[in-house]
Amino acid sequence: MDLFRAPRSLVCALLAVGASALAAVERPNVLFIFADDQRADTIAALGNPAIKTPNLDRLVARGVAFERAYMMGGNNGATCVPSRAMLLSARPLPRIDEKLSRDETWPHAFGTAGYATFMAGKWHNGPGSVGKSFQQARSLFVGGMTNPLKAKINDLLPTGKLSPDRPCPKHLCEEATDEVLAFLRARDPAQPFFAYLAFDGPHDPHIVPEAFPVKYDPAAIPLPPNFLGQHPFNNGEMVIRDEQLLPWPRRPEAIRAMLADYYRYISYLDAQVGRVLDALDASPAGRNTYVVFAADSGVARGSHGLIGKQNLYEHSLRVPLIIAGPGVPAGRRTPALCYTFDVLPTLGKLCGVGAPKTSEGQEFTAVLADPARPARTELVFGYKRIQKAFSDGRWKLIRYPQVDQTQLFDLQADPFETKDLSAEPDQAARVKELLARLEVGLRAGGDQDPLTAATTQPAAWSPPKRVPQPGEKGF
Repeated sequence: MDLFRAPRSLVCALLAVGASALAAVERPNVLFIFADDQRADTIAALGNPAIKTPNLDRLVARGVAFERAYMMGGNNGATCVPSRAMLLSARPLPRIDEKLSRDETWPHAFGTAGYATFMAGKWHNGPGSVGKSFQQARSLFVGGMTNPLKAKINDLLPTGKLSPDRPCPKHLCEEATDEVLAFLRARDPAQPFFAYLAFDGPHDPHIVPEAFPVKYDPAAIPLPPNFLGQHPFNNGEMVIRDEQLLPWPRRPEAIRAMLADYYRYISYLDAQVGRVLDALDASPAGRNTYVVFAADSGVARGSHGLIGKQNLYEHSLRVPLIIAGPGVPAGRRTPALCYTFDVLPTLGKLCGVGAPKTSEGQEFTAVLADPARPARTELVFGYKRIQKAFSDGRWKLIRYPQVDQTQLFDLQADPFETKDLSAEPDQAARVKELLARLEVGLRAGGDQDPLTAATTQPAAWSPPKRVPQPGEKGF
């Protein structure tokens, strides 16, 4: 049976009865593509006319695009590490093991259920745990800030041993895509697969092959609607490494130049996505494969006077999430709230794969059947002990304990979070209510950090005359 052509009522019926029904039909495959630091507003088909993403656009046309998908935050400046751990284990931020040495993972569950599991690209969760999650992996990048054109680490699974860095003639993202394509060609067509293509971009440095033809004129790139020269107060991470990529105050021309390079990198990744979609389209597996595109986080790039992702604004938490495949309605958008760590439980439900015992994500197959359906009713976020946030989809509160600062935004009227309503007299009761809901939500997820610091710091902040250098405290 071809689920891609099956009536939606039949697909919903199969979902209702679970794995036993799926065993009677051809089991669906999964291709999961994960970008690094890609904002949700960087896809042309989803409303950005300044960027070229023809292949992500065709994926949008084939499936459901989530307008309110989020990563939960981070407990260190490299938020991609906890984000990827959350994704793969389906556990909330306070309860993850960043190296996945203790948490069970969904890819492992797929393998146990009879799937051929494969990954290529950025791992970032400890090399020793790759073999616990995937049966095969190639072109594995496990390092930190590296020029993606010149260096990589290539693994030798299933032993888990890594070879030394060696010159790489291809961009890491292209090489990882090559490896996924090779896996798709060589796989046993009788066995379903779970393939994970984890890009290292568009994380800075924004380097793509010189010959890549898509380029952007910085003068034609619009500034973010919430652009500021400097963040209005100390958020606790004002001089972290990402914030040192450009000087203060942020100049409009510098932000436009950065966005031009950032957009070019996204267009380059889009070309790699196109290669994979073309291969699937030419394969019998294409009709029975769930294709997912998402990202580990967004990033500021000039929004609110910030550059990086070490904050809890929408531009850094909200990520693209597109799901296409058997029975998924084409060309639909949904406002349903979800975390990225809800995605693999959803795919497990669709594929009849049992959840790992430590999985806590909430599956949202009902949203895929009917994009008008809601998913989660509220979300909580955290960055270290210094920023916490709550959102019910409309109202969002951000709390900064160390400077005793609170922000309140009406996301319906102000999606770019430009007007803080926390000091408005008619919002006092709402602020109190949301602070209470934030605390309840944090505690339920295992976050015990206080929302009020014993000793507070001044909220006022001025750029340092000298920023810390690599290896110094504060870099």
